Amino acid sequence: MGAVRFTVFLVVSMVIITKVQSNDLAPIPPARAAVESWFQQNIKSTTLNPVLQTAEKNRKEIKVGPGGQFKTINEALKSIPPGNTGRVVINIAKGVYNERIKVERTKPFITFRGEPGTIVQASGTAKQYGTYDSATVDIQGDYFIAAHIIFKNTAPKPTKADAAAQSSAGVQAVAFRIGGNMAAFYSCKFYGYQDTLLDEKGRHFFKSCYIEGTIDFIFGSGKSLYLLSEIHTLKQEWTTVITAQGKVEANEDSGFSFVHCTVTGETPGVTYLGRAWQKMAEVAFLYSSIGNAIHPLAWDAFNKPKTFTFSEFQNTGAGADLKGRAPFMKKLDGPGAKNYLNLGYIQASKWLLPP
Repeated sequence: MGAVRFTVFLVVSMVIITKVQSNDLAPIPPARAAVESWFQQNIKSTTLNPVLQTAEKNRKEIKVGPGGQFKTINEALKSIPPGNTGRVVINIAKGVYNERIKVERTKPFITFRGEPGTIVQASGTAKQYGTYDSATVDIQGDYFIAAHIIFKNTAPKPTKADAAAQSSAGVQAVAFRIGGNMAAFYSCKFYGYQDTLLDEKGRHFFKSCYIEGTIDFIFGSGKSLYLLSEIHTLKQEWTTVITAQGKVEANEDSGFSFVHCTVTGETPGVTYLGRAWQKMAEVAFLYSSIGNAIHPLAWDAFNKPKTFTFSEFQNTGAGADLKGRAPFMKKLDGPGAKNYLNLGYIQASKWLLPP
């Protein structure tokens, strides 16, 4: 009888394990119209790690803005003790918040939940603070979530003279820096010019977001999945570059996957999808709509040895024609694309929550 129970337990356990694994590895569908239902189905099957389960059980909400407990986001953050073990949702009312914000690593489980018209902005450049510390918002705590917020660095647009003297001009200006692990962004917008979004390190998920800039405006060493998002390059007098990925070593868990994204721009034929900021840079665009802003080469080796991986798979649009692409660009097949086309790319089954 004991053997029978063990057999039944083993079979049931195998079914449960298979279900979790298959959900984690369920590929993002090729049809854009099917992605939302795919996401809803997969997010319901997420098996959160125990620390995050506890944090969600100990959840509380506070409010910033008219009728709330706090007037500023920084005041709300100061009210949260270091080492908090519960989710704290900061509801941020519609309005413009002129603040430079940093969430320290000692404060995990923070959510910024905005409304249509919630804007967080400040001006800061690399000349003033250094590139990384120029960020309007700097998140170092793990398990961060942001939804329905506009993040801006209002520093002025660099000029051609600035570009010519870039080493001394310090024109880089980060709107958002995410260095915490296991972070998710829903329907957020990121505005800046050079170095808009610092995807610094850790696993991150961006869904239905908008990101604009001029040079290297999505950069860093994060391991991130960008889904259903618009990537927009602003007009300028010289070459524009979307990604500067920072993977250094082959065994480093780092890379950017853009799936069902829309790539637009204001100047035809001058934008590169990415350049090899670091020697093992890894970027892929899949099932995305690539507009005519993209240069036929699309990718820049940036004088690095050909140890990086720049890939494309079943993209569409005027800029998606692979004729004329840089010779090192990798045209993915179905099996090769699989790694980039599921939530397992960022181990999301352990931590990803809906907005």
